Amino acid sequence: MKRKRILLWILGLLITLFAAVYQKVTGPTYPKRAEVTLNGKDYKLKLLRSHGGENDAIITLNIDDANVNADLMWKLYPPKKDEDWNNTEFRVEKEAETSVLTANLPHQPPAGKIMYYIVLKDKNGTKELFKEEPIVIRFKGAVPSYVLIPHIIFIFFAMFIANVTGLFAAFKVPQFKRYTFVTFILITLGGMILGPIVQKFAFLEYWAGVPYGWDLTDNKLLIAFLAWLVAWLLNRKKENRASVIIASLLTIVVFSIPHSMYGSELNRETGTVVQGFIQLYF
Repeated sequence: MKRKRILLWILGLLITLFAAVYQKVTGPTYPKRAEVTLNGKDYKLKLLRSHGGENDAIITLNIDDANVNADLMWKLYPPKKDEDWNNTEFRVEKEAETSVLTANLPHQPPAGKIMYYIVLKDKNGTKELFKEEPIVIRFKGAVPSYVLIPHIIFIFFAMFIANVTGLFAAFKVPQFKRYTFVTFILITLGGMILGPIVQKFAFLEYWAGVPYGWDLTDNKLLIAFLAWLVAWLLNRKKENRASVIIASLLTIVVFSIPHSMYGSELNRETGTVVQGFIQLYF
């Protein structure tokens, strides 16, 4: 039995790590990657899609070539009809023993968005990156580390223990009832208490999910919370392994959904924060 529990702990950790990485790299706030060849040299670029704080968002191109020029084309998102693109020229910045190209996107209020693409010019001509499908960057307020770090820790361990608990229930390990309660507490602390505080710092609202809105991050936390609440209540006096397995599977699904895909967006007409949609491009 001890060996089986150890294997299930390891399997639960692997599932958690896979789901966390998948959510991160497929989400709309993860930097957009691109490859481009300029003057015969290949470059790998990483372009921002999220920015926190009160400063401008700095777009950096790791291109060390004095014969390459670049322009940053941008406009507020969602754009108005027939709105012209703004043009900001990239400047050369020294970085250690090399140099990079940088350009600023103007700071926006929390949940404000800007769409942009890049024009590159070398001796062979002009190349346009993401002109047809511009990158959308969302701005947010700075979240203090004393709030963000505990939130991340509690959510990660909630995912981890949820997976282990589901595996324990599936393989009839008696301790699953104890860990059902632990999972419920972790999701409550990390998601339903610290989550709204993070949301308030980042987007000026504590809660944008049901019944007030359709923010995907808030709603998926709500689903996980309710699933584990039901599982805990059903297992208080007698075993109900099915409810725990279902709660565990729901947790894997909701936490694998890309973060912020259907998140807060500033309505520029009213100045209020509403729910928007950031399209995913792979």
